[in-house]
Amino acid sequence: MKRRNLVLGAPALCMGSWLAGVHGTATAQSGVVKFGQSAALTGDQSDHGKAVRAGILAAFDAANKAERTQRFELVSLDDAGAADRCAKNVKALTDAGVTALLGLTSGAGAEAVLPALESQQVALLGSATGHMGIRADNLASAYHTRAGYDLEFKRMVSYVKDRSLSRVGIVYLEGTSKPNLAAMTVSLATVGITPAVAIALDRNNPSYDAVAAQLTDQRLDAVMFMAAAASTASIIDHLLASRYKGMNFASSMAGQDLVEALAAKGQSAVMSVVVPRPNAMGLPVVSRCQQDLAAMGSDQRMGVSVLEGYIAGRTAVEAARGAVKGGAVNRTRLKESLASLRTDLGGYKVQFAPGNPHGSKYVELVTIDRYGKMVG
Repeated sequence: MKRRNLVLGAPALCMGSWLAGVHGTATAQSGVVKFGQSAALTGDQSDHGKAVRAGILAAFDAANKAERTQRFELVSLDDAGAADRCAKNVKALTDAGVTALLGLTSGAGAEAVLPALESQQVALLGSATGHMGIRADNLASAYHTRAGYDLEFKRMVSYVKDRSLSRVGIVYLEGTSKPNLAAMTVSLATVGITPAVAIALDRNNPSYDAVAAQLTDQRLDAVMFMAAAASTASIIDHLLASRYKGMNFASSMAGQDLVEALAAKGQSAVMSVVVPRPNAMGLPVVSRCQQDLAAMGSDQRMGVSVLEGYIAGRTAVEAARGAVKGGAVNRTRLKESLASLRTDLGGYKVQFAPGNPHGSKYVELVTIDRYGKMVG
């Protein structure tokens, strides 16, 4: 296993000694910039976590082939999508001396660790989630390379209003944070729409017959989902079986997994994406991501999650290149570089400014057709 591809399931008996070795490597090797990641590499969200990681590694691999004075490494720990495991992983990584955190996939986990990162002056860059709890302007450590759920639902609601879809239902996971839920309800309220029905999904209930029946009974024009792919796909399947005639809108929380699930059954939905379409090969950021993924020898399929990770990885590289101008890259210099970083990655701009950690407002609504292609 190449050293820059290190990944470990956590918790693990060897974690303490292994991370001690990571710390020694990071401090002993001049020019090595080491980033830490906690991601869902096992469990229900593992497809997303693995894809994000593959995208970051593709960006680092390309940079390492081009660089002579800097090398970029990623240390990934598995949290299986659990916020508490994410918090433990982040503590282990920061204690081991990583320069920054990159590409976390648990929104709740990222929110939980932010106070500690703020006090340690460690940057949290490119979290692969639209989670609103990490997006306050007064947070000095979180830097975002993708839009949040608020911008996604504003885009959806604009579409709904333009088409005079007035009866709207919302579906979200039980325990969804208040800021995330507000991203849906506030966006609807701004155009004078009150949800006809709001359903919180029981995370422990694998059957969605009752949910689909409740939605169908309301004779809705549209249903908006803030839920993972499996739940969203299952409910859409039940809705279509009940001859529901309305539209289905999914947030980026469902991601590439929803595209695959719908294509497997020849079904369709509208989804918000926060990176360019993976089939938009005319955009340099997309074509280069595919090229770098192939050059790395990865068998990971191109998709929105891979591209999200790739953009985060490219941004990390650009920030490190800016930081090294002031001397050896450390946590403080990397944060200083990020604070004023403005870069065009090839049709996708990431632009930070002091007091503005939101590097991108890119949101596009696409229709996933029955073949899994993003159109419209």
